[in-house]
Amino acid sequence: MLEHGGRLQRAAQQYGIPLGDWLDLSTGINPQAWPVPPIPDSVWSRLPEEEDGLTQAACDYYGSAHVLPVAGSQAAIQALPHLRPRGRVGVISPGYAEHAHAWRVAGHNVMPLPHESPGRAIGACDVVVLIQPNNPTGTRLPKEALLAWHAELSARGGWLVVDEAFMDATPEASLAAFTDRPGLIVLRSLGKFFGLAGARVGFVLARPDLLQRLAERLGPWPVANASRYIARQALRDTAWQQATRPRLQAASRRLAELLRENGLAAEGGCALFQWLRTESAHDIHKRLARRGILTRCFEEPASLRFGLPGSEAEWARLASALSELKA
Repeated sequence: MLEHGGRLQRAAQQYGIPLGDWLDLSTGINPQAWPVPPIPDSVWSRLPEEEDGLTQAACDYYGSAHVLPVAGSQAAIQALPHLRPRGRVGVISPGYAEHAHAWRVAGHNVMPLPHESPGRAIGACDVVVLIQPNNPTGTRLPKEALLAWHAELSARGGWLVVDEAFMDATPEASLAAFTDRPGLIVLRSLGKFFGLAGARVGFVLARPDLLQRLAERLGPWPVANASRYIARQALRDTAWQQATRPRLQAASRRLAELLRENGLAAEGGCALFQWLRTESAHDIHKRLARRGILTRCFEEPASLRFGLPGSEAEWARLASALSELKA
């Protein structure tokens, strides 16, 4: 199992700080999640049904003709490598480590691609896996370049897989509308922007033939009925979505400024996190953890990812801790 953010219970045990006393900034999840309404009892007593309207709600929200609901985008990340013969797979680096891990476990030859300029290596790959915006660096590559790379890969039967888990705050940059093209696969998630990581709902956007093969591999009922009920309503709540996008953008700018004021200028980020590259990453991570603030620490390159505080009290707590580090 690879390392991930959100290991709050482990941190509580390690540092001897009660679970409820932590400020968890390690995940990049919206701290002001979509407000889940009461779930009718009948939802819990029935198996999921594909005709419940979730697929259409997702197609409308993402602007894609064909969508497959899955148990979080992680389910697709693990399954997709098994739908192709073994080949050469370029994966953005640094990036969400589960992508390279899944392709490698499936027997593919995985090669890292630089997150700033992966295009030069496209010709050597059968599959290219990108993250838009990248996690953890926040790098976002031009849509025109991505479509050109896809055309090059598709012409020889290749795939471009684009993980858009953090894209919801900037939907204009998404490739969702182009997923009717062969070999273009987009992954989306309700966990980040909607703050519904616990529902474990994701979507794969691609042509119907590929989605059918993926559905057969995943088997029946991949998403729980209650999760489908919540997801359908969240995707239809356009008023909440429109209000949330500028709020997250403003909070991200505020976080970048707070870090800069304390001598920790972020090198990258997106609407849900800021990324700081520093050789002192491990030390800063530990010093904040001793104050009950959990960040995501990366070894290579040495760096930290800061998620967004969710309340003014949390902002003040982070500001105080950063000030103490600087003293």
